[in-house]
Amino acid sequence: MKNKVLSVLILAVPVLAGSFRLMPDTEKETAKAKTEVVEARPGVTPDELPGFVNARAFRAPTELSFAGEQVPLDDPDVWERLDRELYVNSYFHSSTIFLIKRASRWFPLVNPILKEEGIPEDMAYLPLIESGFTNAVSPAGAAGHWQLMRTTAREYGLEVNEEVDERYHPVKATQAAVKFLKKSHAKFGNWTNVAASYNIGMSGLQRRLKKQRVESYYDLLLNEETKRYVFRLLAIREILNNQNKYGFIIPADQLYYPEKVKKVEVKKSITDLTAFAFKHGINYKILKRHNPWLRRNTLTIKKSGKIYEIWIPEKS
Repeated sequence: MKNKVLSVLILAVPVLAGSFRLMPDTEKETAKAKTEVVEARPGVTPDELPGFVNARAFRAPTELSFAGEQVPLDDPDVWERLDRELYVNSYFHSSTIFLIKRASRWFPLVNPILKEEGIPEDMAYLPLIESGFTNAVSPAGAAGHWQLMRTTAREYGLEVNEEVDERYHPVKATQAAVKFLKKSHAKFGNWTNVAASYNIGMSGLQRRLKKQRVESYYDLLLNEETKRYVFRLLAIREILNNQNKYGFIIPADQLYYPEKVKKVEVKKSITDLTAFAFKHGINYKILKRHNPWLRRNTLTIKKSGKIYEIWIPEKS
């Protein structure tokens, strides 16, 4: 039995060695490999290519800020936590590719709202790491791009009921999140703590800061999720802003872009949204794609003077 096992291992070694070779053996092979990739990727030069290994190390930033606030990368713990998230998200290829694609669609909608309200642009990465700009629902019941709980959504002015759930409205949910961010900044005075409070709650963060007698998120001992939260935000921002460095080469025509819509005012109850959709030249699926906040096939005007805006895609 031992001899048979040994024979199999000896036979397998050349195969494994070939399968796991991490880089070309010679400079000539490297140049040839680069030429092949450049030919397959129009517009990319050899210098832009990330390399030809299955897993490679890259240099993490030595200086970094968030919303104008310096990240203390001279702290070994802080640097290692950032380093970890850079690798995790760089090599979680499919997930990060779709974050890049969806950011291209939704940042043009979110950023002007943040700018108008005096919120740093870096906060646009919150919904990207919360939901990936999808209408996800968490096990706890948080929903939409900004992952708002029902009570939080209502507290900040959103309508949430059996027919309408504005947590799924990309504009109104962003406006509600802005109210939270402003309130949190008034409490903590810095945006890094605000970002952390979006994950753990204002009271949760305040309680931990007080108990551990520190003032900064970076100095807190936290649960695993919150411990990684701001660093994932920093890592995703770093990767999206330096895509070639981290191995992401996505042609412009592969990104997702904002879709043009017209806004139809609704002042009277609609008993059949399918019929409403057909009246406007689309089907129910397309209606719900652009208006996920409509939760049923009806829309009831419950208050006199109430007006809803339904988005209808414009034909190109």
